[in-house]
Amino acid sequence: MSFQVFGTAVSRGVAIGRAVLVASSRLDVAHYFVDEAQVPVEVARCHAARDQVAEELTLLRDQLPPDAPAELAALLDVHLMLVRDEALVDAAVDWVRERHYNAEWALSAQLEVLARQFDEMEDEYLRERKADLEQVVERMLSVLARQADPTLGLAPRDFAGEDPLLLVAADISPADLLGFRDGVFKGFITDIGGKTSHTAIVARSMDIPAVVGTREASRLIRQDDWVVIDGDAGAVIVNPSPIVLEEYRFRQRQSELERARLARLRHTPAVTLDGEAVQMHANIELPGDAKAALAAGAEGVGLFRSEFLFMGRGGQLPSEEEQYEAYREAVEAMQGRPVTIRTVDIGADKPLDRAPAGDGRYDHVLNPALGLRAIRWSLSEPAMFRQQLRAIYRASAHGPVRLLLPMVAHMKELRQVRDCITRVRQQLVDNQQPTGQVELGVMIEIPAAALILDALLPLVDFVSIGTNDLIQYTLAIDRADESVAHLYDPWHPAVMQLLATVIGACRARGKGVSVCGEMAGDVAFTDALLAMGLRSFSMHPSQIAFVKQRILRADASKLAAQLPQLLGDEDPERVAKRLGWA
Repeated sequence: MSFQVFGTAVSRGVAIGRAVLVASSRLDVAHYFVDEAQVPVEVARCHAARDQVAEELTLLRDQLPPDAPAELAALLDVHLMLVRDEALVDAAVDWVRERHYNAEWALSAQLEVLARQFDEMEDEYLRERKADLEQVVERMLSVLARQADPTLGLAPRDFAGEDPLLLVAADISPADLLGFRDGVFKGFITDIGGKTSHTAIVARSMDIPAVVGTREASRLIRQDDWVVIDGDAGAVIVNPSPIVLEEYRFRQRQSELERARLARLRHTPAVTLDGEAVQMHANIELPGDAKAALAAGAEGVGLFRSEFLFMGRGGQLPSEEEQYEAYREAVEAMQGRPVTIRTVDIGADKPLDRAPAGDGRYDHVLNPALGLRAIRWSLSEPAMFRQQLRAIYRASAHGPVRLLLPMVAHMKELRQVRDCITRVRQQLVDNQQPTGQVELGVMIEIPAAALILDALLPLVDFVSIGTNDLIQYTLAIDRADESVAHLYDPWHPAVMQLLATVIGACRARGKGVSVCGEMAGDVAFTDALLAMGLRSFSMHPSQIAFVKQRILRADASKLAAQLPQLLGDEDPERVAKRLGWA
């Protein structure tokens, strides 16, 4: 039966493929693909978990006291029957052999299949046996967790020759999604999330269609269902009819032709019709992304999100040497173009796997978006922070590097960082380690920083506006919460006024200013940002050609003359549409 699910479109395009469900569990379940040579090992792990749980249940039943209720022994017999049922373990083994899932993923996937079969049973007693099945699988997953190799992670493999795969989950962390960035999945769907959640941002960086905030997709879609993701409309079509499928395949082909046409602009300078040159930079998550940025025509890296080096590691922080090698790789890949490295921005929807200090300070935070995150976290972990600064300054010996501080809100934070930089640079001099000149910048993503900008500017070389958080903190909207997603409004007059004020102040003081948030890569805002005087955009490499095309067709002086109309209206979006900007 065909049906549709709707959510928030976060990455454009069309993807068609078979659904791969990452089922949620009360236990943390690792999801990764294994090589052909590893398949027998994972099969053996499934069988070993079954045998151990069966042994445990048998022992429990045999050791029941004489006065134990008869129902308890019967319950254990049911659990034993379930654990030995070929519909569970043998079917999970098929997932391992056919899809190359690891054992944990295979068992949780088969649990999802069987749980839905129980839900559809008419007999109430049989329906209630689903809880027994879940308890059995939880036991097996616990056994597997004790056996697991902690070094294993989300390891993508090549699925050439097989049907395209689409990831469906209640939610998936940005770190996990990065594990699948090498082309395993052609799109993804989640139950929760918003347009500017970091999971959505990573999806755009991977340039794959995605829909989030569907609420029910992971419950309604079944393993191996044929699914269409309409990343433009925010729609998910499950088991589409042949006519609908062919229509979307046509749209896919049209999209590929459009991308091929725009690709010819990658070496064309971004200059407006009235001769204003605009810098086109790229946002990256990992050093390997720099090659894609260069291929897309980026003139530099405007935002290297260093926190992704810290995530998905079981809480083990990367060493100075590991960070240095990562930064050096990105710097060298950009071949003399500047690389802006943001210090680690951990917190909110980008948590570490566990607290690095191990003292519980980071656990159970009531409101992580307002808690110990970004520069606050770095300054609270001075040893870690100095280590990252040393790695960044060492990498600057290989090419131009700029250092960017996230979530600065206080002058004292900036002064603390500058003192830390002084000590780090002296350490490197004492150790005779070469460095280059590193420009220092701050992110304007808190209204307080925008209001004290005149005091901040003398202490920095440049400013980067993080519109995602600036909108979030200005409007008091949790951008990862789909229940308030409709209130997240980049066109809000307060947001427009802040952007214009920050850009104008930086230009008046001769300080470089760029926008590295999602607005920079959205062509609906290109004209408005040009009108405000912005001449440096940083976005995901896949978006550069679309924005550059818009810039090439724009007249910056005419746009600037119309800016007062935008800023003076209570509904800037309405004005932008009337002017033909949005």
